[in-house]
Amino acid sequence: MSQPQTSAPVPQPAADTAQRRLIQVLFVGVFMAALDSAIVGPVLPALREAFGIDNRTAGLLTTVFSLSSLCSTALMAYFSDRHGRRPVYLISVALFAIGSVCIAAAPDFDMLLVGRAIQGIGAGGIAPVASAVIGDVFTAERRGRILGLIGATHGMAFVLGPPLATLLTSTLGWRWLFLVNIPVALLVLWWGARSLPNQRNSSAPGHIDLAGIVCTLLFLLCLVLGISRLADSATGLLLWPGFLAASGALLGALVVIEKRQAHPLIPIDLLANRQLACAYVLTLGVGFSMGGIVFLTSIATLAYGVSVESAGLALLPLVLCSMVGSMAAGRLLNRLGARSLVIFGFTLLTLGYLQSAVPQTGLTAFLIASVLIGIGVGVVVSGALRSIAMDEAPPTQRGTAQGLITILNAVGTLLAVTCISAMADFEGGELTGFSHAYLALALSMLLMLWVAFGLKKKSAEPA
Repeated sequence: MSQPQTSAPVPQPAADTAQRRLIQVLFVGVFMAALDSAIVGPVLPALREAFGIDNRTAGLLTTVFSLSSLCSTALMAYFSDRHGRRPVYLISVALFAIGSVCIAAAPDFDMLLVGRAIQGIGAGGIAPVASAVIGDVFTAERRGRILGLIGATHGMAFVLGPPLATLLTSTLGWRWLFLVNIPVALLVLWWGARSLPNQRNSSAPGHIDLAGIVCTLLFLLCLVLGISRLADSATGLLLWPGFLAASGALLGALVVIEKRQAHPLIPIDLLANRQLACAYVLTLGVGFSMGGIVFLTSIATLAYGVSVESAGLALLPLVLCSMVGSMAAGRLLNRLGARSLVIFGFTLLTLGYLQSAVPQTGLTAFLIASVLIGIGVGVVVSGALRSIAMDEAPPTQRGTAQGLITILNAVGTLLAVTCISAMADFEGGELTGFSHAYLALALSMLLMLWVAFGLKKKSAEPA
């Protein structure tokens, strides 16, 4: 009689509580990093005034953050596969907090850049490691909903970020925008040390792929610098071909190096999986779709007479629909399957950006297009592609597989912003240039839709 009592399912409520606590600590960490990205734009005027810098110099804050986060993502994902998710996630949050302190206490713009770089290194590890934890801990039935919740943090950040930035900057000063990260980070560190699993890969090799690490960092460095210089009319014509050529050569060298490694930083054999290869191409397209949002406010001001001060409000339907689309897609992921959701998302993005390329249709049509784009972005970032990476990658390489998702997403965003701005500036920065640029973006979304049909139907999907 005693044996059935000891095997009774008494610990189940405690297990549910532990999983809820784990979801919360991952959500808060990802939201903290996403919110910081959303407040940088509104605070730029205050930074220009405080440090006496021009717009081009202020743009270095975004470039440095993108570069450092891209470079750290592969490393953090790699180390999380080798040494466990908990220490890498906590180190990433700690670095983000240290960067925030450096920015808040910065006496000059150089220290501001240093703090932004440290923040980027920390942010590069938060999202991919959080996704890998979800893949390790939760069943396939629950992953979709949780990934949708995590994906919705970016929409929430862009809703709350601008008004929060305006409020704190006008009352306490811009430095408090970064000081508020400190108590949040401390909470995540304390919470995460108690909640995150500390499983280690017992089969991890003793040596580190130093050649792969160095080659990856140099490749990403040249790629980001090449993309950023492409948009710089003053020096870009001379510098960007060299940087992009160097990144191409380094990419070829990286493939050769990683094929020879027994335990590579970036396992090339992951790309031999057709499902994973399609997912990574589509992730690049997701980055393109997110980069296209940046210049929609320019269309609103040029085509419909929306004031510069109110241009951000024109994107409010897009941001709200992105949040709703992400959470809804997360709930429907297990029922409809990743393939169906990705196809639906890129269909909406194609229609929305195609409508944006025809501004003569009026403001109402523009708002309808922004709703389609918002839902589409919410669906494709909801976790469908990350769930494919979780299902297809070996458990010992989940962190790396999630890291590649983050890297390709960021690269796609940089490419989209650069290409749209270059096409618009080529035609004088007027409405015609943006119209042509968004037509090209709509065609790229149509290409991604075609790639999405290449995803296989999983057995869990309904017929």
